[in-house]
Amino acid sequence: MQPERYGRPVLIVTGSIRARSDTIDQVISLSLDHVRRSRQEPGCLLHSVHRDVEDPLRLVFLEHWQDAAALRVHFRVPASGAFVNEASAFADGPPEMAIFDAQPVSL
Repeated sequence: MQPERYGRPVLIVTGSIRARSDTIDQVISLSLDHVRRSRQEPGCLLHSVHRDVEDPLRLVFLEHWQDAAALRVHFRVPASGAFVNEASAFADGPPEMAIFDAQPVSL
């Protein structure tokens, strides 16, 4: 979904993690559990994980949140922290994350 479909500003979170070749299946499993759980949280408008077609060991996350308060609550959910710690243990480096404040735009 695009931010303008919501009719109001949203927070967009992008993230990625690169697994080792021997741990990609574990990282995918952890990631799917995380996004499915996160979608149930109040204020979560979208939460997805995608495999990078140019680097099959890299998973990319896309999230849309209603507001900063909902995202702060998400970050404090113990399972969210556990996901980061567990996935990082299987990663080829530190995960990356960026947060954007998106405003609806009509072109």
